[in-house]
Amino acid sequence: METLIRNAETVLTMDDTMTELSGADVLIRDGVIAAVGQGLATTGEVLNAAGCVVTPGLVNTHHHLYQTLTRAVPGGQDALLFGWLQTLYPIWARFGPEEMRVSALVGLSELALSGCTMSSDHLYLFPNGSRLDDTIDAAAEVGLRFHPTRGSMSIGESAGGLPPDNLVEREADILKDSIRVVDAFHDPSEGAMVRVGLAPCSPFSVSRELMRDSALLARDKGVMLHTHLAENDEDIAYSEAQFGMRPGQYAEELGWTGPDVWHAHAVKLDAAEIDLFARSHTGVAHCPCSNCRLGSGIAPVRQMRDAGVKVGLGVDGSASNDAGNLMAEARQAMLLQRVAGGADKMSAREALRIATRGGAEVLGRDDLGQIAPGKRADIALWDVSGVESAGSWDKAALLLAGPTRVRDLFVEGRRVVAEGRMATIDLPRAIEQQNRLARALMG
Repeated sequence: METLIRNAETVLTMDDTMTELSGADVLIRDGVIAAVGQGLATTGEVLNAAGCVVTPGLVNTHHHLYQTLTRAVPGGQDALLFGWLQTLYPIWARFGPEEMRVSALVGLSELALSGCTMSSDHLYLFPNGSRLDDTIDAAAEVGLRFHPTRGSMSIGESAGGLPPDNLVEREADILKDSIRVVDAFHDPSEGAMVRVGLAPCSPFSVSRELMRDSALLARDKGVMLHTHLAENDEDIAYSEAQFGMRPGQYAEELGWTGPDVWHAHAVKLDAAEIDLFARSHTGVAHCPCSNCRLGSGIAPVRQMRDAGVKVGLGVDGSASNDAGNLMAEARQAMLLQRVAGGADKMSAREALRIATRGGAEVLGRDDLGQIAPGKRADIALWDVSGVESAGSWDKAALLLAGPTRVRDLFVEGRRVVAEGRMATIDLPRAIEQQNRLARALMG
């Protein structure tokens, strides 16, 4: 099956030389990019891309999809990280399989409309029969490439942890279910639509033993590892008080560095930890909007990238963002680095590269993140003929003028968004279900 994206105003390839092509075509064949250039032909479908900038699909490296049901919750709107969590935990404890599935449908659709073709998800609580399977089913329905992680919490309040006891699990049960979901869903092959990772929630909600055992299990199974690390000053203080060391040292001691590991946030990494991550090829999911919302600080992304650390973007949970627009996230990343270091510290094109190829690199996906022959056909079309880009002298600098909503989106060559609307699911119906579930949680 072929589709030809014809006559794009600009194609931003995100290849090694950051090639940009004007008046170019992209030929998709059987889910793979077959050719890029001018004057291409096909006997298949032709999509007119005049007035559009074409980019690789954006990659979201950190999310909590279940939180899409708990946006802007009173009591948590102005709290720091630990207080925010303590406000939300009792609400999340009332979730079940339907809440997990519907929130994933809506959250993934929101991402798709912002140009995202692949998303990770960090699900670390499983109340009332919820399973990782609920979100995997939702991703298949939406049509996004998915990297869910089997998260966990094992230390409750009675044992000195942050989460309530009714949201933690026995560590033996966590490891058993981790094996189940990896065996059932993980696909290591090129072009995989689902890969599974293991993701103990954070150093303050699981034991040292579970962190180490999860790393051993992940490497035995050949899957990636993910957790929260060095998110704010409270996080650093906890690590130093409980473990006698900084978070980066703790991660290294337990086997949580390497090319198969990526950490969310990393706002408070110091120079030694940045060097450690660079040397070990450890990745970082940068979540600028959430970091602003919770007052956590500005992550040292400029320093990380200059040192050679792999950096991608994450929208984080919609309870701490409170949105899931990955294009808006990329703009925020660019602006924060400029606030921290000056207007020349990050260009619009570099931030977009972080949002596309950078995220693919963090998630170990060298088969996507670029518009080049042989790469998977995960492609976003941005209509720059509208009001957002009117008067723009450089419409390829998308993060400076817009738009932030995609016109068309392809995942594995299949159109997921068509003319600005979801093409795979009945989104209005999912939103209606979402709002019904949210009202019930408020009661």
